[in-house]
Amino acid sequence: MVGFDAPRTAVPPAVRLPREIWVLTGASFMIAIGFGLVAPALPVFVRSFDVGYAAAGLVISVFALSRLLFAPLSGQVVSRFGELRVYLVGLAVVAASTGACAFATEYWHLIALRALGGIGSTMFTVSALSLLIRLAPPTMRGRASSLWATGFLLGNVIGPLVGGVLLVISLRAPFLVYASVLVIVVGLSGLLLRNRTHETAAEVAATGPPARFRTALAHPTYRAALVASFSNGWAVFGVRVALVPLLVVEALDQPEAWAGIALAVFAAGNAATLVVAGRLTDRIGRRPPMLVGLAVSAVATGALGFVTEPMLFLVVSLVAGMGSGLVNPPMNAAVADVIGSGARGGTVLAGFQMASDLGAIIGPVLAGALAESVGFPLAFVVTGVTALVALGFWIRAPETLVTAGKGSAPEAPELRRD
Repeated sequence: MVGFDAPRTAVPPAVRLPREIWVLTGASFMIAIGFGLVAPALPVFVRSFDVGYAAAGLVISVFALSRLLFAPLSGQVVSRFGELRVYLVGLAVVAASTGACAFATEYWHLIALRALGGIGSTMFTVSALSLLIRLAPPTMRGRASSLWATGFLLGNVIGPLVGGVLLVISLRAPFLVYASVLVIVVGLSGLLLRNRTHETAAEVAATGPPARFRTALAHPTYRAALVASFSNGWAVFGVRVALVPLLVVEALDQPEAWAGIALAVFAAGNAATLVVAGRLTDRIGRRPPMLVGLAVSAVATGALGFVTEPMLFLVVSLVAGMGSGLVNPPMNAAVADVIGSGARGGTVLAGFQMASDLGAIIGPVLAGALAESVGFPLAFVVTGVTALVALGFWIRAPETLVTAGKGSAPEAPELRRD
C-alpha cells in the first residue's frame, strides 16, 4: 500500500522521539513567545492609525493571504532545497519584517510588512511540519505533533502576558522584541539541526518522488483535514487574534493588558489537552479526539460573543482552547498517515496549510465586518459554525491509524507515483 504505512504494533519502551523533534519543539516555543508578544498589540496598534474593525482585521488577513499565495511555491522550494535551509530563511524574513513594523508610520506600511512576513512564515511552517512528519516514528506521530504544538502553545501562554505588559510601555516594543527572539532561534536552530536532518542528495533521492496534492485530495480523511484546517485558521489564527482583543477592550470595557490575559488563557487550554490528545491519537485513532474537539470548539467559540462578565469570558476561552487542543494532534497525524513514512510531502502539506490560511483570511474580515455592523455575538456564532461543518466531514471520514489485530485502514491514494 503506497502512501500508507504497514500495520503497526505498540511502540517498544526503548523507542523515543528523535532529538530533532525536541529541537523543533524548543524552536516553536521561542517563536510562539514572540508571536504571543505581538498578538495583543497588533489590533490595538492598527487601530492607532484611525481605522475600523474591518481594516484592523485586514492586517491579520493580509499576512494569511501572503502565506496562501506563496504556499504552493514553498512546497516546491522545500522539496528542492531541503527543509532546514527553507526553515532558517523563512524565520529570517519574519524577523526582518516584524522588526520593521515597529517603525511603521502609515497604515499601508503595516500591510506591506505583514505581507512580506507571511512569505517567511509559510516557508518555516511548511518546512518545520515536513521535518516533523518525516522524522517522527509512524507509531508516535500523534505524540510528536502534540509535543511540537505544546511548545508553540506554551510560548503563547507566556507571550501574551509579557506582550500585555509591553503594551503599557509602548505599542511598538513587542515587534522589536519578537524580531530579536527570532534572530536567536535562527542561530540556535541552525547550530543544533545542522547535519542532522538527512538532506544529502543521496538521502533525498532515497525517499522517492514527493507526495502529490491531487492524489492526496482523493482521500476523504485528507479532505476532512482540509476543512478542519480551514476552521482552525478562521477561529484560532484569524478571529482570536483580530477580534478577541477588541472584544475585551471595547465590549467588555477592560484594560488593554486583559487582552493578553484572554489570549494566554486560550493558549493554556490548548496546552492542557495537547499531550492527552497526542497519546489518544496514537492509541485509539485519529477520529475520536477530532470529533470531541470540534464539537467543544464549536459550542465554546460560538458562546464567546454573548459573554458579558470578564471572568466568565476567561472560562469560556479556556474551554474553547481545550477543544482546539484536542484537534491539532489527530489532524496532523492523519495528514501524515496519508503522506506515508519517509516521503517529502511539501505540496500536500502546503495545501493543508493553505486551507488554514484561507480561513485566517476570510475569518477576520468577515467576522470583523459582522462585529462592526451587527455585533460581536453573530461574529462568533459564524466562527463556531465553521467547526460544525468540519465536524460533519470528520463524521464521514475513515480512520487512518492502523494497529495490529484491528484490521486494515481504508485503501490510500498512491501518493508517490510519478
